Amino acid sequence: MPITVTPLGEYLRARRALVQPEDVGIVSLKPRRVAGLRRDEVARRAGISQEYYLRLEQGRDRQPSDQVLHALGRALNLEAVAVDHMSRLVRMQAGEAPMEAPAPATEVLAALAGLLDQWTGTPAYIMDGNQDVVIVNPLARAMTGGGLRPGVNLPLAVFSSAGRAMLEDWPDAAARTAATLRYGSDPRDRRLQEIVGTLSVRDDDFRQLWSRHDARPYLNGSVRQHVHGYGPVTLACQTLEVPGPRRFVLTAFHAPAGSEGAAALAGLGRRPGAAPGGPVRATAVGAAAG
Repeated sequence: MPITVTPLGEYLRARRALVQPEDVGIVSLKPRRVAGLRRDEVARRAGISQEYYLRLEQGRDRQPSDQVLHALGRALNLEAVAVDHMSRLVRMQAGEAPMEAPAPATEVLAALAGLLDQWTGTPAYIMDGNQDVVIVNPLARAMTGGGLRPGVNLPLAVFSSAGRAMLEDWPDAAARTAATLRYGSDPRDRRLQEIVGTLSVRDDDFRQLWSRHDARPYLNGSVRQHVHGYGPVTLACQTLEVPGPRRFVLTAFHAPAGSEGAAALAGLGRRPGAAPGGPVRATAVGAAAG
């Protein structure tokens, strides 16, 4: 039977190549011909037959059970979010509709834009699963000197010469961006394919990160953010999912009272350009990056 490339099969091949035998207690007395674990080693660690695992990688079995996915997660030392990602890949293989769903109603975007406009002390924006920005509030625009705006695609911005120059923690930001893009997007989405194709051609770092198949959201944590007029400061980043088929997420920044980040945001909020005046939002969801 011919081998069929499937999202799950690609993922399993990429992830087992990253697991070193010694990391899971496997001692090799002879030179190994493959990077990472062999198929039979993954199957044995997961408690399934080698033939069944082979069928999963080759796309000849497209609907493994949750129990099997969790076993594979343990075998490959995956985090819980990675197992969730595998579950989503299986649903896609089973016929789940692509993420290219109708854009949310205008009134929904208007309500979200109004909400963000009220956050006068909190820079915030909304992007879709491909990380195309669709709504930006005034403080977030001011924070980035106008660089963050609807239509901008964050991976295209991060993996650029300007992104490398601006981001103090660029290697970490690049890894987060690639992993978040894979987790939040749909591999069948034409817009995602356009973004990945562009970056794969022009950027070696992106190509290497994308080949790892890391898939995880960045829900909260500290980031070094360049604040226009203040330079790099440490801010806390919080991401919330917005219900809907396009996997929109809302990202907001804040800082502890008395910190340099809080001082920068407070000073930024006193500038005329950061005053509420209606957050900018895209006229069409998934617009190309400007």
